Amino acid sequence: MPPITYGYLGPEATFTHQALLSLGEIVDPVPFPDVLATIDAVRSGVVDAALVPIENSVEGGVSATLDHLAAAQDLVITGEVTLPVAFVLATRGEVALTAVRAIVTHPMADAQVRGWLSVNLPGVPVTHVGSTAGAAEAVASDETPGRAAVCARIAAETNGLTILADGIADNEQAETRFVVITRTTAPPAPTGADKTTLVLFQHADHSGALLEILDQFASRGINLTRIESRPTKTTLGSYCFSVDAEGHLADARMGEALLGLRRICKEVRYLGSYPRADGVANEVRVGTANADFAEAEAWLAALRGLGA
Repeated sequence: MPPITYGYLGPEATFTHQALLSLGEIVDPVPFPDVLATIDAVRSGVVDAALVPIENSVEGGVSATLDHLAAAQDLVITGEVTLPVAFVLATRGEVALTAVRAIVTHPMADAQVRGWLSVNLPGVPVTHVGSTAGAAEAVASDETPGRAAVCARIAAETNGLTILADGIADNEQAETRFVVITRTTAPPAPTGADKTTLVLFQHADHSGALLEILDQFASRGINLTRIESRPTKTTLGSYCFSVDAEGHLADARMGEALLGLRRICKEVRYLGSYPRADGVANEVRVGTANADFAEAEAWLAALRGLGA
């Protein structure tokens, strides 16, 4: 069987590239210029799978990933990776910090170092590019004095830049979560430490609509690890909900929740069940284990059989 070909948000030395390499031996991964191109490469068959960022502990969900997956009907998530995120300020050659006149970086990186920049480089303009590694490339290839990149250390070193300041993130505990995207396939087997990702579309906006959705999870003992509203790209005020829930499609409680959601939602888009990156076992409350659902079904069947 030929090896799986992976795509990722490039270029080389992005945080996504580092996260991909943490999966193990990856043969000739293919970089793409942005999240949309990366996901589309999976859909079109250019690559078998891809790794893209989906959530950051500081900035929340990655809009491009969430929206593109919400629109997809032929892709699923089969795994996740988390990676600590640290940034450096790097320039072409040795310059004084006070000589920095322009900064290049990715929007999410900008948001995570904004406090440091406001204190140490107040008023210096920031230009956004598609990735932090791209920022390092841009600074390395431009002889304009005073330009600096906010990027990962590996990106600075790969492009021969000089590091002016290290550890410039406002939150030293910051992490980014990445997901493995493939074309539609059966989910990995349940491990007891799993997540399921869904996109939920309402029939109409009305009082209590979100509560009805949340109740499908709460009444079955399913914890949500992420929920975000995203515009449906149709009319103003029309939103869907992107959800990560603890559990697996094979779990009885998750199956029951999906049945309930199917009844009350205009559309339920299943985006996969996969092992949690942290390996933490999902909590199973009393009455929500597979055996509990099986016993309840048997009890109901016996009652219905009394009049048969």
